[in-house]
Amino acid sequence: MQNAEDTDNRRPENWIASDDHWRAAHAFGAAVAGWLVLVPRRHVVTIADLTDEEAAALGTWQVRLSRALHAVTGCAKTYVAQFAERSGFQHIHFHIVPRADGLPHHFQGPRVFGLLGKPDQPCITPADVTRVSAALHSHLHSPFPPATS
Repeated sequence: MQNAEDTDNRRPENWIASDDHWRAAHAFGAAVAGWLVLVPRRHVVTIADLTDEEAAALGTWQVRLSRALHAVTGCAKTYVAQFAERSGFQHIHFHIVPRADGLPHHFQGPRVFGLLGKPDQPCITPADVTRVSAALHSHLHSPFPPATS
């Protein structure tokens, strides 16, 4: 699943996994440990512009990352969102966010974005980003991942 671009250009402290079409990394500036971003390898502005291969891999990645987040963080569920509207981020990218059981109501659903890049919310530490990223990477690359039912 790894290619030369991963080894040369990824940031090791937040890199999770990749394939020929997608890269997954832990988001910086998040107040939630395990907030992931799934980004296509090529520049794509709309979901309709994905190739059939990219689209097929997208669904697989969203499920694999959600399962890994459940195993590593113990989250109750994951949120998956894609907007690509913020200045500088107009290429598509998917946020895959672990939602803990005790997440306050005012941060549930789309309001979870109140926990990303907000100066009034404490971010998880760089050490926690590295720790969670490594645990997710290890889980995804385990030769015998836990069975799901």
